[in-house]
Amino acid sequence: MANSSLANKKFDQIVAHYDIAILGTGFSGLGMAIKLKQKGYNDFTVLERNTDVGGTWFVNNYPGCACDVPSHLYSFSFAPNPTWSRTFSPQNEIQNYLRNCAEKYEVIDHIKFETNVEDASWEQDHWEIKTNKGTYSSRVLVAGTGALSEPLTPDIPGIESFEGPIFHSAEWRHDLDLSGKIIASIGTGASAIQYVPEIQKDVAQLDVYMRTPPWIMPHPDRGVSEIERKIYEILPPLQLAMRAGIFWARETFALAFTSQRWLMGIGEKISSRHLRNQVKDPTLRDALTPTFKMGCKRVLLSNKFYPTLQKENVTLVNSGISSVTKNGVVTKDGIEHKADVIIFGTGFKVAEMPAASRIRGKSGVYLSTAWKGSPRALLGTTVPDFPNLFLLMGPNTGLGHNSMVYMIESQIHYTIEALKEMQKGNFDTIEAKHESLDKFVSKVDSKMEGTVWLSGCNSWYLDENGRNPSLWPGFSWQFRSAARKLENNQYIFS
Repeated sequence: MANSSLANKKFDQIVAHYDIAILGTGFSGLGMAIKLKQKGYNDFTVLERNTDVGGTWFVNNYPGCACDVPSHLYSFSFAPNPTWSRTFSPQNEIQNYLRNCAEKYEVIDHIKFETNVEDASWEQDHWEIKTNKGTYSSRVLVAGTGALSEPLTPDIPGIESFEGPIFHSAEWRHDLDLSGKIIASIGTGASAIQYVPEIQKDVAQLDVYMRTPPWIMPHPDRGVSEIERKIYEILPPLQLAMRAGIFWARETFALAFTSQRWLMGIGEKISSRHLRNQVKDPTLRDALTPTFKMGCKRVLLSNKFYPTLQKENVTLVNSGISSVTKNGVVTKDGIEHKADVIIFGTGFKVAEMPAASRIRGKSGVYLSTAWKGSPRALLGTTVPDFPNLFLLMGPNTGLGHNSMVYMIESQIHYTIEALKEMQKGNFDTIEAKHESLDKFVSKVDSKMEGTVWLSGCNSWYLDENGRNPSLWPGFSWQFRSAARKLENNQYIFS
């Protein structure tokens, strides 16, 4: 990138100045750093609060943690991995994959680990980023902090009085031996259905607290043979062809979520049969039968969860939680369930985008305040009044049917197109127009109407205003098409 006018300025109390600062080292942050490097941009830094790369795949390391997107899709398109051990990758392999990418593409030296961003503010012509290790400045700020970064812990009356250990699945206590203990596991979402079958084997008693039964599909996961891995290593195009085939097959699933919701009935029948096959007791089966349309909440994959609930040391508790005492959990029927340890499998603050409460625009207003409870960004990437800020995995970029890595790469391309336009016109700043954002959001909200996500259930896809700022209401290829080229008339350059 052409040298900014900031390059020769001196900043008081500034640790260092970079042309571009990237927040996070998950798929978003690392992908951005790698692509910048490949395009010849070298004046950038990556700020990471953890001790290693991986983002959500570093933080979430609970027992049984794995991806619910096929391995061939859940990797960078430019860095296929022929060594996946399973068709759905376990957490440690994904984290190792990202670490290998950081080293292979030589961005590891650009990363500042254990550097937590406390506040980022736009100061006339640059960003000032306050961290626990001092203040950095940059002309451009790329937030690759992701949606699954801040654990959501419910506010239950009396929780502070509990005398045993309490932790969230994203903050797993590996130092804590659960053997022989009575465990209260709260929540039955994507994380809980993975760790519950794993910890059941060791604990004395496991009470699984369920508010709403989820739709669970049979899991097609299997081991990848050594022969398959060898073939992919020798013939990379074959793996890319497999990736393309899986991608286009999964693209058709978007129809069931959006315009052809009747197709979701097929999934409901498969899921219902899965439940009938694995749970013979009619009372338990009735308790595990969803009461909302499939897809309204996240669809889950598991062959282990239902059988685990029928183990002698496991009890499904669905009477609702009233409070927590020093000795356990009290349900709404007045029964106190003893517990030695409480584990929250209650997900993340997805619709809120937590990083927004630490980023201030040119008027000094935090992004979270400007959004007024409903996150909005042009192509999920840029926001008016926040110059030179690019969000990766921003509002309305999530998917219910395909790989987020595809969306992330689309946004990375879009961001680099913006940087090119700035360089071409010798501009210092770029900022989305209000009318451009309003038009884009209006179109997205219009497409969202009639989708299964707005069919009436209470999900973490929705914000406090009842709007869905989390998901893209269409095919992922449509998003990539829209992000292929920057429309200059949607922006203010200066």
